[in-house]
Amino acid sequence: MSAREWWRDAVVYQVYVRSFASSGERGGGPGVGDLPGITSRLPYLRDLGVDAVWITPFYTSPQHDHGYDVADYRDVDRLFGTLDDADRLLATAHELGLRLIVDLVPNHTSSDHVWFQAALAAAPGSPERARYLFRDGKDGAEGPGSEPPNNWQSVFGGPAWTRVIDDGRPGQWYLHLFDSSQPDLDWRNPEIGDMFESVLRFWLDRGVDGFRVDVAHGLLKVESLPDQQQVLPPPGPDSPPASMVERTQDDEPMWDQPEVHDVYRRWHRVLAEYSTDGAAGADRMAVAEAWTRTPESMARYVRPDELQQAFNFGWLLAPWSATSFGDVVTGTFAALDPVGATPTWVLSNHDVVRHVTRYGGGAQGLARARAATLTMLGLPGSSYLFQGEELGLEEVDVAPQDRQDPSWFRTGEVGRDGCRVPVPWSGDAPPYGFGPGDTQPWIPQPTDWAPLTVAAQTGVDGSTLELYRAALTARRGLPPATSVEVHVDGDVLLIERGEVTIALNCGTADTTLPAGDVLLASGPCGDTLPPDTAVWVRRR
Repeated sequence: MSAREWWRDAVVYQVYVRSFASSGERGGGPGVGDLPGITSRLPYLRDLGVDAVWITPFYTSPQHDHGYDVADYRDVDRLFGTLDDADRLLATAHELGLRLIVDLVPNHTSSDHVWFQAALAAAPGSPERARYLFRDGKDGAEGPGSEPPNNWQSVFGGPAWTRVIDDGRPGQWYLHLFDSSQPDLDWRNPEIGDMFESVLRFWLDRGVDGFRVDVAHGLLKVESLPDQQQVLPPPGPDSPPASMVERTQDDEPMWDQPEVHDVYRRWHRVLAEYSTDGAAGADRMAVAEAWTRTPESMARYVRPDELQQAFNFGWLLAPWSATSFGDVVTGTFAALDPVGATPTWVLSNHDVVRHVTRYGGGAQGLARARAATLTMLGLPGSSYLFQGEELGLEEVDVAPQDRQDPSWFRTGEVGRDGCRVPVPWSGDAPPYGFGPGDTQPWIPQPTDWAPLTVAAQTGVDGSTLELYRAALTARRGLPPATSVEVHVDGDVLLIERGEVTIALNCGTADTTLPAGDVLLASGPCGDTLPPDTAVWVRRR
């Protein structure tokens, strides 16, 4: 292999299309982000110091789940722009030295997809229905077939099955692990694999550098679709740690099935065809969103003939604890080393509470967030950042009348809107330069965000934005490494990366600063390392 693959060490910045920047010229108007808006802000991302940009789905969609319900995988929703806009975004990113990763949603389509509409019009047992998971119901108190085929629950709340009308009467049920507008595909049908290979090639031919694979662990279910013997919450930010869950092989028949890896071996071969230097997968890549319960199961997705990356959600899920962070780092390298993969670290994304808030909010939450981020960026491997975290944004308590997450409507519980509030760019009042004019964005921004805008933090010593810029610059000067030594001394995590020590104080008292020259610190530190602070030190 002629050179180390770019994605092994990349810092990738996630853009949530609706909430990043609006040109005001596309279907959503100035209140909704769009592709030209992203293009206009790419110089900011270059100057921030990231290597690549991942953008959430922008495909044709009824937007019931804000683009994760795809009706056409080969076109751009008019809300966000056109295919020409997508090509311009890609070309501009490449001109600026940025790679572009697009989101792919293979577990389900929109209920508006032409395939699902054909399935609704077709009879039970038809080829059209065989593309999805239609099943007869169980007999119940209301008659034959009146109960769902099994006891599976939707990630968004409620049963994972919806009944359709056949010949004017209640008929079969279809599976949707998410919203009822997102019917699951049957990946045992060869048509599905062929269709998605064509989608991969469509975007690779246009020049994209990679794919983020939504629900990568969910494509294949146990073929008989049995009941869950123990109904566990799906893997995710609200799940208990694996060590606290006693599981059997029947507990999760809808997640992380062995056959799913055949899908990614096929995708690996497709990506390898588009590598410019002949090295398998060297230039084009895919990263799995796989909420698995152990580092070992996560590592299966990045075996040499499968995907290039898998999000390491263990880092995101770890509580504020030197021991917990140390265990994640040690366990991650132990699981990945045998398969020759490198870690992919992440602290926030569009599906979880922002880490400033997770760590307590306010000044302490921000200090901890800055420290956790600096620690993460010092680790070997790739790191993913979520838009706005470089500004120190907290989770927003979105008013009930403004919430739009489908999980809110299904369960009445606060959903993910709070991390998706549009980015503040400039000015002292909403919309903070999000789009032209004074049109308010699709989710209201807090009125106290003026000190957090990009303009307000630019050039300000000690601001979170300038910390990120400094960290991304300094990161490029860290010695190459494929492993680290981890030590936990009470509440202090020490990570040795060659000649550099990364120290994180998770305690409540100052501690000894490692000997050497301080390269960068997440907060003020003199001769000691204060609580909730991280530092990079080059040993003399």
